[in-house]
Amino acid sequence: MTKETSDSPHYHGHRDRLRERFLQSPEAMPDYEILELLLAAVLPRKDVKPLAKDLIDQWGSFADVISAGIDDLQETKGLGRSSATTLKVVREAAIRLARAPVTEKPVLSAWSDLLDYCSAAMASLRTEHLRLLFLDRKNMLIKDEVQQQGTIDHTPLYPREVVRRALELNAASIIMVHNHPTGDPTPSKADIEMTRQVRDALRTVNIALFDHLVIGRKGHCSFKSLSLI
Repeated sequence: MTKETSDSPHYHGHRDRLRERFLQSPEAMPDYEILELLLAAVLPRKDVKPLAKDLIDQWGSFADVISAGIDDLQETKGLGRSSATTLKVVREAAIRLARAPVTEKPVLSAWSDLLDYCSAAMASLRTEHLRLLFLDRKNMLIKDEVQQQGTIDHTPLYPREVVRRALELNAASIIMVHNHPTGDPTPSKADIEMTRQVRDALRTVNIALFDHLVIGRKGHCSFKSLSLI
């Protein structure tokens, strides 16, 4: 461990101790300390502990911080575009890490991995997003696309656009996934109606709606498991 010299900023020794604690037991560290270590890498000449705490206080958790919009992040005093971009890079890296197992085997063999990926990608988002997972005849993932972005409680979706894209990709089936920023993954009446419209539109071209997953902070719901499709 590097020794703190008399003319070193006061936070250098603290930062060194923080790194050692991370190497020994990262899972035991609170969110603000993980964020502090990350910010220290991009703001090495600044005491970032207050900034890390401010961000956690504002957004709620590490996951919420890195899921916040880059413009929103930059409104926090002391966080510039470069450091805000670094936070977004971390989020994208986490999503890609979670997605990797899903692309390597049929969806049915990787269902828990799929749920983990969808949760990592969508559970902390503050507005509704709807993504489509396009599968081939062996239930392998062809394409994963965010189809629409909406408001806090609504995402518009046009069944004809879903059908068009599925035909372009020669998909055999589709999994719909959307998030509920409220945290409760229980499908709404609007969710159910929209899902059935998409299911019926896909049937006209012999493409199956495999499932519709609703992701929330409190868990997930499967339309298939609930016998809603």
